[in-house]
Amino acid sequence: MKHKSIAERFCLTAHVVSTLFGLAGLLFILPNPELVANLPPMGMKLFTWGMTAGGITYIVFGAATLALYGYRTLGLGTTLAFMIPSILLSLSSELLGTSTGFPFGHYQYLSGLGYKIAGLVPFTIPLSWFYMGLTCYLLARVGLKVTMGSRWLHQLAALALGAVLLTAWDLVLDPAMSQAAFPFWQFQEVGEFFGMPYRNLVGWMGTGLLFMSIGAFLWRRTPIVLSRSQLTVPLIVYLTNFLFGAAITVVQLDARFLFPTTLSILFGVIPAIIFWWNAKPSLEDMESLLSNDNITPTTVEAVVK
Repeated sequence: MKHKSIAERFCLTAHVVSTLFGLAGLLFILPNPELVANLPPMGMKLFTWGMTAGGITYIVFGAATLALYGYRTLGLGTTLAFMIPSILLSLSSELLGTSTGFPFGHYQYLSGLGYKIAGLVPFTIPLSWFYMGLTCYLLARVGLKVTMGSRWLHQLAALALGAVLLTAWDLVLDPAMSQAAFPFWQFQEVGEFFGMPYRNLVGWMGTGLLFMSIGAFLWRRTPIVLSRSQLTVPLIVYLTNFLFGAAITVVQLDARFLFPTTLSILFGVIPAIIFWWNAKPSLEDMESLLSNDNITPTTVEAVVK
């Protein structure tokens, strides 16, 4: 188990660092060509690598992080039961979208995200659907605290909220990746919602809801019990990916895009943090809490509940 944790922490660190590295390149290096011209040979090699592999690296490490995290906390079979449908169904949606315009609108991928499957969809795209989809679903499923008479009603609510978290991330991702100074894809039609077609948001919600539902069905006999500390990895991944899109959207686009960014915070970031906080503390957390002389029994009881 220890070697799994080490590998997971390495991939998470690499995901966060490569995301921040890519963000710095897009926001500060590329817009200032004089900085590139003055780079030493090692810096130029690093810049060249970042331009050719940076977008691939952060997605691959994100997928590896959630795959290892799922293997450690949920088990291999449970993780694969979510991973395989999410990758296959999201790839099918993307291939359909880039070919016909359904369900996201007419768009095409540019360079920077790796080898394109069928010449249309970079192989990294279904990986990003997987790791962000699992991130959003686990946050919603574990952290949703509502009083419902039926387990199925709770499950439906978790699926809906997981899809909302995923779509909220797209509110900052799509403008950053399609309308900023250095785009990775482009829409071939004028979108009604800040350059995005409304059906793009519907497509995101529908695709996420579809593969999350299949994953939930395959998990129907598997109890998913995660503590707050165990839910920290999905929260870090969600916030890191939000930051990537939001920073580019806010810095490189005009003030109008503060609106979708605010919506992303309201429907994505804030609920994600609430879901994480709602998860029950682990035994280690409780032992630390009980060892604090300033904590009263009432406080402990409130935390457990």
